[in-house]
Amino acid sequence: MAERSAPAGKAALRIDDLQVYYGESHALQGVSLTLESGVLSVVGRNGMGKTTLCNTITGLKRARSGSIRVNGREVSALEPHEIHRLGVGYVPQGRRVWPSLTVDEHLRLAAGSRRDSAWTVERVYQTFPRLAERRGNGGSQLSGGEQQMLAISRALLSDPKLLVMDEPTEGLAPVIVDQVEKMLVELGREGEMAILVIEQNIGVATAVSDRVAIMVNGRVNRVMDAKALAADRELQQRLLGVGRHAEEEPVTPAAAAQAASQLADVYRIERAGVQPAAVPVQGAGGVYRPVTDLPNRWNVPVTAMRQAAVDKTQPAEDFRQVFAIPFAERIGRTVLVAGTFDTKGRELRFVAKRLKALKIPVRTVDLSTSGKPSSADVPAGQVAAMHRGGPSAVMSGDRGGSVAAMAEAFARWIEREPGIGGVISAGGSGGTTLATAGMRALPVGVPKIMVSTVAAGDVGKYVGGADIMMFHSVADVQGLNSITEAVLSNAAHAMAGMVAQLPTGEQWEARRKLARPAVGITMFGVTTPAVQAVTRRLESDYDCLVFHATGIGGRAMENLGDSRLLSGFIDLTTTEVADMIVGGVFPATEDRFGAAIRTGLPYVGSVGALDMVNFGPRDTVPERFRSRKFVIHNPNVTLMRTTRDENRAFGAWIGERLNRMNGPVRFLLPEGGVSLLDAPGQAFFDPEADEALFEAIERTVRVSPTRQVMRVKANINDPVFVDAAVAAFEGIMPKMQRRA
Repeated sequence: MAERSAPAGKAALRIDDLQVYYGESHALQGVSLTLESGVLSVVGRNGMGKTTLCNTITGLKRARSGSIRVNGREVSALEPHEIHRLGVGYVPQGRRVWPSLTVDEHLRLAAGSRRDSAWTVERVYQTFPRLAERRGNGGSQLSGGEQQMLAISRALLSDPKLLVMDEPTEGLAPVIVDQVEKMLVELGREGEMAILVIEQNIGVATAVSDRVAIMVNGRVNRVMDAKALAADRELQQRLLGVGRHAEEEPVTPAAAAQAASQLADVYRIERAGVQPAAVPVQGAGGVYRPVTDLPNRWNVPVTAMRQAAVDKTQPAEDFRQVFAIPFAERIGRTVLVAGTFDTKGRELRFVAKRLKALKIPVRTVDLSTSGKPSSADVPAGQVAAMHRGGPSAVMSGDRGGSVAAMAEAFARWIEREPGIGGVISAGGSGGTTLATAGMRALPVGVPKIMVSTVAAGDVGKYVGGADIMMFHSVADVQGLNSITEAVLSNAAHAMAGMVAQLPTGEQWEARRKLARPAVGITMFGVTTPAVQAVTRRLESDYDCLVFHATGIGGRAMENLGDSRLLSGFIDLTTTEVADMIVGGVFPATEDRFGAAIRTGLPYVGSVGALDMVNFGPRDTVPERFRSRKFVIHNPNVTLMRTTRDENRAFGAWIGERLNRMNGPVRFLLPEGGVSLLDAPGQAFFDPEADEALFEAIERTVRVSPTRQVMRVKANINDPVFVDAAVAAFEGIMPKMQRRA
């Protein structure tokens, strides 16, 4: 066993009270751990949280609360690339090498241009001679042991001060396991880095380190001497359920029969419309156990297993999460000139030429769907390949379908592009549809200009919640003449000016760290007192961004949330849902609440102004609503009181969206009314309609420790409700984001 002494100074890794969740599942429950130096092994059964611990240390999973310090610096709020730059290397479970890259290409890519690194490609080849022999082979041509050597080498080339290794000997032949074990012991002796090893192999775990941490059900059960654990077979079985495989006792027929009897009779038939009765299941010795307490290897209640089955039916993770690029890395200086180069190539190249004359780097992107050859830097086929259905789904020959498919492909393509200084395009209605789809996918703050023939009309469907500047082309974007040249030149010069003043990624990041965390708050005229009071209470600690809940306001807030420019939501005014379901003029989209679902940001919501649907002037209200109760808000806005049935529909829809949120959620129901008009003596006061809304939400929402629905005995604009909203928000915001 490797004996090492820890030098004085800051601990290489110190974890305190780490709390990590996957949805409602509490994966890490107050984990505390210290690695001063040398090697520390962490062991435990499958599903105990070991890989989650690795992912949280390296920033791939965000902790709900707690502290992670690397060499004295707090890293729990940093992005993975920032943690990596601080000297944290990661060897993930499963190796994850690129099949198409050779060994040498892997290593040269990982080494980068660093010249003063302790670990070089040559040193790697000396440490792993087998990799030197296989340097020309691709990742898919390597054995499991060779892939593991490559994964370890890739991490070492970052010259880490802390190396995190998840199951480094998994699936390896015994002779390769011995080699990895010897390498870990040698690295520990050299003292260049501290190493955290997650390992199932007890022999390896106790051989490479002096201390071993044992994880049980998301907690560190104990940290003990490695020699003591290696010698105590009974303790290994009791805490880990595993030992060295050669020493394990065979399963007897009696034990197998007993296990089979415990797993029998677990099926239940439920007939439609019939509430199932509690059916007892007989266990050993004639003792009856309730069906909700079935035995399973993880000791998980059936209710939790049922919830897991429900969660599996949810849509796959949104691509914006999977391929999210940190905001600081997305900002650059290169302007994308995008459009249909088969029909607008001359005009688009004119814009690109103007930008280049001003020393602005340019990259042209073809969005045409004709399949014609293009001289653009990024051909249409490359963009089309990003569609879920591949290029054939875009180049289908159906103009309408092709435009919609290319718009989706462009949004997916641009979502993955770093270093963008801005996007500019020119075209008619089709070209505007294509280009603005990609613009909307970019964060707020990245310049976006659309020169369009439709810019003088209703551009809401093109702009959405983004900060797109619509330039009216005046004349059609067809050929170069005195008008189009002037308009296109002005658009190019405007883009150049915006890019010239655009902060660098480093400046954005510096501003972000100094700024107050931003919170998005929704407001309507009839919830203004509540929002103003909440803002006054929070503005010393938070940058309170208020959005008018007119449909576009909610989408703007969602866009900022998706861009990670918000730290949380106080969504008090959800009236846009009423307009969406009933047919008002300020509707939400089906993606309302989507940013909170995708990002997991803290969310406090309420039912503000769901007592009304919005229409234009009184004479524009549809005939089917003529007998309803109305309030003339102003000559251009007519408010209609919602009914009990409509409120039930609102509540069910909102409840289902809340169920899909994995972050902390607090949803408040003001029993005294949902707006200024829904109060005693006011025109829309209707406690029965409100109660139908509240009951539908409570009946639909799956309440959990992280998702709660709370009633407040007050009107939404009363101080009591404001107190409850502020307390709920402060209660779920991570400590790391609060300001003194």
